[in-house]
Amino acid sequence: MPRAVQLIRSASLSDVAEYAYAATAPAEARLIFLAGACPLDADGATVAVGDVRGQAAACVANLRTALKDAGAGIEDVISTRVLVATTRQKDLVAAWEVVRDAFGDHDVPSTLMGVTVLGYHDQLVEIEAVAAVLDA
Repeated sequence: MPRAVQLIRSASLSDVAEYAYAATAPAEARLIFLAGACPLDADGATVAVGDVRGQAAACVANLRTALKDAGAGIEDVISTRVLVATTRQKDLVAAWEVVRDAFGDHDVPSTLMGVTVLGYHDQLVEIEAVAAVLDA
């Protein structure tokens, strides 16, 4: 099935960034706006307490589930925002590496941000995403 998302790389900007600088979807694409994927288990408990990488992995797993339930997959994501409750750059990098690896070659435009606090007790990571699909 053809994909709606087209990643755009810029030869005019640094190639240090590990993601495309922009993405587009055609007008006929259905956009899916996902709530922030949190590191919660099926009972609503925060998992991987104190572990940025573990929480990032749980967020990715929950993001994949939400995408599937909306009729999409990770390859349909058009942009992400990764939030990490930290003041340490190494924590940002740790979360980013998990997200980057999960997306593989589908390196969507992304923003990585350190924030003071997130909504759930012991929560360190949250991933927001927008996806675009072409319905048959």
